[in-house]
Amino acid sequence: MTSSTKAPPLYPKSHILAASGVAAVLSLALLVFPSREVEAQKTLINLDLDNSAEHSQLQDDNASTEATNNKPSPFAVTADSNTASAQHAQHAEKPTVDPLRHSIRVQSGDTLSTVFAKVGLGASTLHEVLNSSKDAKQLTRLKVGQVLEFKLDTEGQIDTIHSKLSDLESITLAKSDKGFSFKRELVKPDVETTYTRGVINSSLFLSAKRAGLSHNLTMDLANVFGYDIDFAMDIREGDEFELIYEKKVVNGKQVGTGNILSARFTNRGKTFTAVRYTNKQGNSSYYNASGESMRKAFIRTPVDFARISSRFSTGRRHPVLNKIRAHKGVDYAAPRGTPIKAAGDGRVTLAGRSGGYGNTVVIQHGQRYRTLYAHMNGFAKGVRTGSNVKQGQIIGYVGTTGLSTGPHLHYEFQVNGVHVDPLSQKLPMADPIAKSEKARFMQISKPLMAKMDSERSTMLALNQR
Repeated sequence: MTSSTKAPPLYPKSHILAASGVAAVLSLALLVFPSREVEAQKTLINLDLDNSAEHSQLQDDNASTEATNNKPSPFAVTADSNTASAQHAQHAEKPTVDPLRHSIRVQSGDTLSTVFAKVGLGASTLHEVLNSSKDAKQLTRLKVGQVLEFKLDTEGQIDTIHSKLSDLESITLAKSDKGFSFKRELVKPDVETTYTRGVINSSLFLSAKRAGLSHNLTMDLANVFGYDIDFAMDIREGDEFELIYEKKVVNGKQVGTGNILSARFTNRGKTFTAVRYTNKQGNSSYYNASGESMRKAFIRTPVDFARISSRFSTGRRHPVLNKIRAHKGVDYAAPRGTPIKAAGDGRVTLAGRSGGYGNTVVIQHGQRYRTLYAHMNGFAKGVRTGSNVKQGQIIGYVGTTGLSTGPHLHYEFQVNGVHVDPLSQKLPMADPIAKSEKARFMQISKPLMAKMDSERSTMLALNQR
């Protein structure tokens, strides 16, 4: 009987386990962090593959296909090279930021203090700037979207601040020996004349906008004819307007409009004309084509484009008192805050509260005429009892003070102390153009009227094509 015994292990079991662990760690290290020799060998293998005839032919085929399809090479070496070149080009094109120049666009809620803080300028610098001159305080009048260009010195303090307020105006604050100097620059635009025409099919504003007129120019047009046409009630579909006006241009770009030089307005089949004329004393006004003044002693409506909500009546039921009571004026319904204009030159005899009228202004125009404006929300700056006002001057704003059911202007017109209907009252005329200037006026008026006729004919002919 033969007995077999197992040979004892050459190493203890714990040593074997430790060696296995070390070997595993070394293998992992070689895989993650290959030595220079391993890296070189890996590169040589790729190059050796490129040297084989078969792979060379494959590469030529791939290169031909790549050139045809304009696709990047599938080989790692070429791809790495292209990536590196693209990254280098991207890095080379990255703009260099100048730490001494900052461009800040004003956001909603920004103040000059917050703008300075974004540039790294403290409150003491802000205080120094604002107290350098009265003009420097214009910097505080920020508008959303306005851009301020800061240039700092090597110590991080202000060298210059520049801001373009519009196409025609810019301001600059510069460091000087005495602190700061402020400069306002105005660009003088070229002035051109242009013609436009419109037909009203809904409202004057919409038709004027379609004709290319700005809001301000539309208001000017209404003011020119405001003595003859009541724009609150007289405008009808089919009414026409045409005008020649000044256009302000800078570098070929329109940056604003100037004066209306001539205009025509056809309302309910009746045509009114207007020509701007500046006399030898430098005073400008509008006259019709024959030289008669467009300006009357009173304008027809003290509120632009308002709606008549109640007319002059001797037997109207009062909406608040609920009883028959004479309505000795005209009510113009308009949004709260709408400006109210003085109907004519005069002296304010009352600017204050007046019973059911609420906030009221009364204006005396010479000896015969008096106008009253009631239910105001408030008075315009400078309008007080005893002050003088000019025709068209804003004296207050539409409100609903006193016995009023909604925001509107109650307007009264008196002649020799007697209330009359301002809508039917024949307004007194202003003086015509001076005889000594009539010939000079006609030299301006006739060519402008002729130009409007010519432009109108051309525009109508083009529209019929």
